[in-house]
Amino acid sequence: MRKLALIPALLTLFSPTAALAQGVDPRGSGPIVAALAWMQGTLLGNVATAVAVMAVAAVGFMMLTGRMNWRFGATVIVGCFVLFGAASIVSGIQSAAAVG
Repeated sequence: MRKLALIPALLTLFSPTAALAQGVDPRGSGPIVAALAWMQGTLLGNVATAVAVMAVAAVGFMMLTGRMNWRFGATVIVGCFVLFGAASIVSGIQSAAAVG
């Protein structure tokens, strides 16, 4: 009978729960977090979007006229998709990991 009383305690102990410290930045990380936020804003802002559009247009035109290798051109275009879709890719991986 005593073993049956331990089952709920063991289930509670080994059940996965969210860590409480995930939403809080560690002390002294303020400048690092600010620098990373600036970098994210720069890489995903209006200027970066305009540069990426011009790069894809230039690569596409060079591929169309036969002055660029198709493999290199596809790499540039896929790189732009990964750069701008990074947040969606990471959230998809996190949701897939949470299910399993």
